[in-house]
Parts: sequence; C-alpha cells; structure tokens
Amino acid sequence: MTGTRNEDNSERTVVPKLFTIELREDDPAKCTSAKMTKFHLARSIRPNKISDASVVLNPFAAEILLRTDRSNAIRGGLVVIDCSWVNASPTFKRRFNGNQRRLPALMAGNPTNYSKLNSLSSLEAASAALYIMDFPEFSRRLLSLYKWGDTFLSLNQNALIDYSNASSQEEIKRIELDYFPYLSG
Repeated sequence: MTGTRNEDNSERTVVPKLFTIELREDDPAKCTSAKMTKFHLARSIRPNKISDASVVLNPFAAEILLRTDRSNAIRGGLVVIDCSWVNASPTFKRRFNGNQRRLPALMAGNPTNYSKLNSLSSLEAASAALYIMDFPEFSRRLLSLYKWGDTFLSLNQNALIDYSNASSQEEIKRIELDYFPYLSG
C-alpha cells in the first residue's frame, strides 16, 4: 500500500491512507470513525487486513507515536480501532498486526469528553497522530468534519507542535510532564 495525494496542498504532499476498524460499540450517531468513512477520508477494514507496516493507534502500547513513524504510516497506513472506552482494555489486549503506538497525553475537545485527558474520539486520535507525524493539513481536514474540531486543536495546539518536534520517547515523556505535571504520580 502507498499513501494517497492530498489534493488540498499545492505541493501535493503524500499522506497516509487512513483505516478504521469499527467495532460498533457506541452510539452510531456519535461515531466519528463512521463519519470519516462516510466522507471518504478513511476506509473501514477488518482486523486481519492490517498491514505489518501500518501504524496502529493503541492507547495501551508501550511505544509512543513519534514523527519518525511517518514513513510506516505512508507505507502501510494509519489504523484507528473504534471501540467503546468501556471495552478498550480487552479490545487492545488482542494482537493486531502493525506497529502499535500510543498517543502522548492530550485533552479531548469533543462534547462527550471535553477536556478529559486521553479520552479522545477516534477522529481526534487520528487527527493528533497525523499532526504529530507532520501531516497538519490532513489533520485539520479531519477535524473540520465537526464543529468542535477547532476546540480540540485549541486545547492541544502547543503540545501537538512540541510532540511533533520530539525525536525520542524520552523527550515525549518530558513534554507530557511539562503540559500535564500530574501524570508523574
């Protein structure tokens, strides 16, 4: 698999394909991954279709997403697994192909979990990952699907910029503590 071209950017930058695995555990009217699929910004796939090169967002992964994950995302795509937060732990204990990465600490901008740490919607998670891997235009395009999309960016803009400039797991952890010092306890 190869990335697709972003038509909004005059430089025609390569962007990763975005895939969702929709487990349909939440209110369908609020399902952000379904909306990404509906507007052809993502494609729904089955878990057995995840490429080994893919970047798979997993809130329980040992490794934190870095800008350097960009090449894998371009090669294999970015995968968001959409499930209920209630079922997240058992869902992510399953073994999925791909490079498992967790997002650094961020606050939700969606109305259901507004300003809660690490309670992101699938759309917010995908957008954050894209921003960190240096696909800010694609990130903003996803967020534009919802009125609250700008809220997510305004809550996290500085952290996202710093995370996208980090070059190591240790640096990301220091940045997390700078923005969210209560994480150390």
